[in-house]
Amino acid sequence: MMRNAIPVPNRSGRRNAPRRISLLAVLYLAGLILLGLGADDSSADGDLTSKFSNQDSIRNTRHNLTQRQASGGPSGVNMDPYRNDYGEICVYCHTPHAANTNVGAPLWNRAIPNTTYTVYSSNSMSQTASQPGAASLVCLSCHDGQQAVDAIMNMPGSGRYQATPNSTFLNNSWNNASGPDATVHLGLKQGECLACHSSNAGFIGAGAADFTVAAISTDLRDDHPVGVKYPATNGDGTDWKTPGGSTTGAKFFDDDADNRMDKGEIRLYGSGADASVECGSCHDPHGVTNGSLFNATFLRKPRATVCLSCHTK
Repeated sequence: MMRNAIPVPNRSGRRNAPRRISLLAVLYLAGLILLGLGADDSSADGDLTSKFSNQDSIRNTRHNLTQRQASGGPSGVNMDPYRNDYGEICVYCHTPHAANTNVGAPLWNRAIPNTTYTVYSSNSMSQTASQPGAASLVCLSCHDGQQAVDAIMNMPGSGRYQATPNSTFLNNSWNNASGPDATVHLGLKQGECLACHSSNAGFIGAGAADFTVAAISTDLRDDHPVGVKYPATNGDGTDWKTPGGSTTGAKFFDDDADNRMDKGEIRLYGSGADASVECGSCHDPHGVTNGSLFNATFLRKPRATVCLSCHTK
């Protein structure tokens, strides 16, 4: 497919890396300009409501990387040149065979980059954050933007395994049944996914939701610390609540006192003094229902109650 590279200035005036878009997209955007629909930032991407229904199952959330909306919005075919549509939701993270055993996650189907993250620090912290643990690294394998969202190790079907996914493997081992074959594989960072899915994308991002908040990068200083040990001294008279539940390899805040770690309960990873806070402590990638809808940003609990699960304030 013919492509054009369009350098788009960001709000600071500096030019970002060229943004690769398809000929179809160029024609579509030209049509918008002629109609007067794409001339200013008010019609750019912004913080749009998700096109997915965010209910029932992961199929209807943004973690369905096949990009087929439940209703409304542009067709997922528009995304096909930029990532492989494997036609299966779970495969973007999990595989029943040949899973990655280098990270403690169930049937994991992604490589974990050998990265040293810049971690959170503060004079007010009683604990020191270390490098992220397994329950954070699996999330960061997409959200730090270092590798493409479709960079899986074991594709559906036989003979499609590679321990270190790369563009050649992703191009030659899969044909998109839903639309044009992917020729570019994008990660969640500037110049790639965020070329359209960011607040400074201008008319190029018209109709694309803003994914900036999900692009964590390798600098974790502006996020809640992960890889940080939960204070062993907790409970009455401290700033920390005591996790009342315990199971193999984890502690949790047993809100309903059923001695079972439910999806909607905040948890810690590891036992004893090694129990730590990770991304998975507060987020469930499969979604947790709050009435008929999933909690926003895949939180285990409604946003207003998450902090007070651990913190006494």
